[in-house]
Amino acid sequence: MTDDRFFLRDRSRVPVPHHDSGAEVQYLLRAEEQLLRSISWGIPLAQILSEICDALNSEIGNVISLACLPDDDPTEQATIVKSAGLFGLHKFCSASVVGGNEEQLGSLEMYCCVPRRPFLNEIRLIERATCLAAVAIQRHKQSFNASAARSTSELKIDRTV
Repeated sequence: MTDDRFFLRDRSRVPVPHHDSGAEVQYLLRAEEQLLRSISWGIPLAQILSEICDALNSEIGNVISLACLPDDDPTEQATIVKSAGLFGLHKFCSASVVGGNEEQLGSLEMYCCVPRRPFLNEIRLIERATCLAAVAIQRHKQSFNASAARSTSELKIDRTV
């Protein structure tokens, strides 16, 4: 009898999930609902992106995820890539975080302890994670723009007084 949980021995076999998929779906829906609540409550963007990455790491297993924004320091990102290699991590996936108007909002970088590509069920999780990240980033931008607009209008009112 073979055990498909040890799929790294023979990559030609497709691993069969060994858990209740109904319970997994319920868990994922609860986790997604909690993330959406965090976004609507105005939790800081860095914390939300970290929570998205943590949930993804936990669900896929043996991966480390990192959300990157366009204005992040490229030197810092290069250092992270170099450090991942030094710790024996391999690039697992890089997914774009794209807004509704096809605006590039960021990316999701993932590293794994073994060189492999994501399975179909993992790709679906990554797609959901990038969608949640896009909602969080867009919400953050809207809040920032609204705050800046209030500050500008308050400044104009002060000058007229």
